[in-house]
Amino acid sequence: MAAPDRTGRISDGTVDVLIVGAGPTGLALAAQLAAFQVQHRVIDRAPESVRESRALAIQPRTLEVLAGLGITERLVAAGNRGVRLCLHAGRREVTVPLFDLGLADTKYPYLLFLSQADTEQILVEHLADAGVTVERRVELTGLIPGDDGVRCELTRGDGTRETVTARYVVGCDGAHSTVRRLAGISFTGGSYPQTFVLADLDADGLEPETAHSFLSGHGILLFFPLGQPATWRLLAARPPNDPTPPDAPVALAAVQAITDTYTGGTVRLREPVWMTNFRLHLRAADRYRAGRVFLAGDAAHIHSPAGAQGMNTGIQDAVNLGWKLAHALAGVADPALLDSYETERAPIGRLVLRFTDRAFTAATSTNPVVRFARTRIAPTVLPIATKIKPGRAHLFRGVAQLAIHYRKSPLSTTGPDSPRHGPKAGDRLPDAQLVHDGRSTTVHELTAAPGWHLLLAGTGDVSPTPTRGLHVHRIRDATAARRSGITSAVCLIRPDGHIGYRSGASGVSGLAAYIARWLPA
Repeated sequence: MAAPDRTGRISDGTVDVLIVGAGPTGLALAAQLAAFQVQHRVIDRAPESVRESRALAIQPRTLEVLAGLGITERLVAAGNRGVRLCLHAGRREVTVPLFDLGLADTKYPYLLFLSQADTEQILVEHLADAGVTVERRVELTGLIPGDDGVRCELTRGDGTRETVTARYVVGCDGAHSTVRRLAGISFTGGSYPQTFVLADLDADGLEPETAHSFLSGHGILLFFPLGQPATWRLLAARPPNDPTPPDAPVALAAVQAITDTYTGGTVRLREPVWMTNFRLHLRAADRYRAGRVFLAGDAAHIHSPAGAQGMNTGIQDAVNLGWKLAHALAGVADPALLDSYETERAPIGRLVLRFTDRAFTAATSTNPVVRFARTRIAPTVLPIATKIKPGRAHLFRGVAQLAIHYRKSPLSTTGPDSPRHGPKAGDRLPDAQLVHDGRSTTVHELTAAPGWHLLLAGTGDVSPTPTRGLHVHRIRDATAARRSGITSAVCLIRPDGHIGYRSGASGVSGLAAYIARWLPA
């Protein structure tokens, strides 16, 4: 096979992975495939990246999974850290701390506000550094699955066509996914009845560096500290009897009038960069895979923006799938490896849909009981509830997506004498400060390089067979080992930072069997 050029194109018309869609999910997938040196192409029918966007918050777990690719530092430098939320209900204001508990085991204990446009630009620049260019004005117009690959017809903006055979195709092309339609995968669900307004603009009358939520009988108005391209991101539900269609143009005066109904005229809007109406949907693909075709991100699940879960879930879909595709292409024979993508990620997608639906319904419902709870009970109860530290920590970990686990996956194995305490097989590996080989680092930095990482703590007699793609680390820092829950354990970390195999020192034979099954020969 001929070598790829800078776009990943193979001279004989074949490619290992064709990524359709250059949003955050597709770009994150491309970044991981590039890290594993997988030949791939990224196409998008749009002529350019988005200049405005709906997603604007990056969760701690997303920052963790992108850190090993060298992307997170750029995101953090460009973003705005959100540390508290101010709830407004009539004349009452309640400030609730964000992410102040339950995040001691991550380097990123905050919600990072950054527009999707900026996130995409940083991902594009990272890919450019790796020699990968997004092919724009290129649309997928045909898909014919075969035993050894998928024949794809691509149509360019000038009308020219190209046929390429891809070993695998991944649809990261959003709610109206062409890949999903051509693969014959259903997308079931519905739409919320309200029309919403979204705007990037400046505003007077808001405390800076704080997220603001105005609660009323009509619904909810949100302001998020954005920074660029404007100071604030506004999200508001139009009144239930408002007949404005989603495709109608938006005027600043109309948005100001909506804002006044929530704030009593205390917030003045100005200098809008971008404004739009939109409708929200709640849908999920019936399956995430059809043979050699996969779905990720909004192509697989779409929901309300409650909890800032959407883009983050899509990026983590990509990170989960990317290394598995790389391993399958490198020769892992067990078909359960690629099957595990849906096994692991579909339950997460369903969980996010349930969470966002309940949260969004509570925030926008016109039911009299729900309205009373939102405007009268919530401002009274929340200050009390936030003092219950265990509950608050549990909530923050869930929203931050640090609690996601794959314990029921075929890739999660607990060997003999596994320690009772600490993370289980399938859990995310906690982070902790560490002194290793005389230098100060962290557990996550130690395990950041692409590939698998074997952590050995208190098991000096364990000598694993050298294996391609396996990095071995002996942890002699007892404090760090205790904080990460890997004391007296053999702990094999997957390329996405989750624990694949965990045992005591007597589980070496089980470790060898696990490596033989799941790592490329």
